Amino acid sequence: MRTSFARRTEELIRENLRVVKRLHRELSVSQLLVLRQLTKSFRLSLLRSEMLLLDGTWYVTHSGLLRIAERRRCSGIQTELVETVSEPSAGRWVFKVTVRNSRSQSFVAYGDAYPSNVSTRVHGAEIRVA
Repeated sequence: MRTSFARRTEELIRENLRVVKRLHRELSVSQLLVLRQLTKSFRLSLLRSEMLLLDGTWYVTHSGLLRIAERRRCSGIQTELVETVSEPSAGRWVFKVTVRNSRSQSFVAYGDAYPSNVSTRVHGAEIRVA
């Protein structure tokens, strides 16, 4: 017997597939599979604008990232510009991010963005993408 969690996840997958088929008429099988996997792994919703399809690729939005952080009991996020490898004049930005959870554990990750690794639709906003 499936758990309540599994039923809710399957309902969310069906909802996301209905929504995306209304918004985007021509989707590839691989795009639908990625949507299904993102929904299953992170329980993100298209109706809540937690993901979006941009130039054929799925992206998790800011609100989606916040939802994931909340579910994983994130208690703080600290960002720091890595000036030694960032080039503002070229639109190249690199950030170091430290994430803390409620048990005072933390992990560090890096995010980067520059015109050649972001969609043309967000050129000029690389700092926000990074």
